[in-house]
Amino acid sequence: MYEHRTKKLLSRKAFTKRVLLHVSLALGVIAAVLAIGILGYHFLAGIAWIDALLDASMILGGMGPVSTLQTSGAKIFASCYALFCGLIIIGVATLLIAPFAHRLLHRLHIEGKNEEE
Repeated sequence: MYEHRTKKLLSRKAFTKRVLLHVSLALGVIAAVLAIGILGYHFLAGIAWIDALLDASMILGGMGPVSTLQTSGAKIFASCYALFCGLIIIGVATLLIAPFAHRLLHRLHIEGKNEEE
């Protein structure tokens, strides 16, 4: 997916396309995880759709739940979902930073190679 260190630096247009691809993937992952949370809160906790959206969004955003959960199944789901969301946020952050980090390292490698010659 990324160019090898021996290849020249990607053009701005191609780099912008790469960043947009990473943003699209990140948004897709967030939408899928949010859907899992909404469905879980709605069907396992018996929460209304809009409240399930609120709870799932708050957990995914790291803010914490809003609704009080009554059943053990709902509490277990909320616990697993919260841990899952924590890992997803780390993954999404990595996905968004990756093209910039690669470009920086690639640029430093090219500059270092030019100085050696």
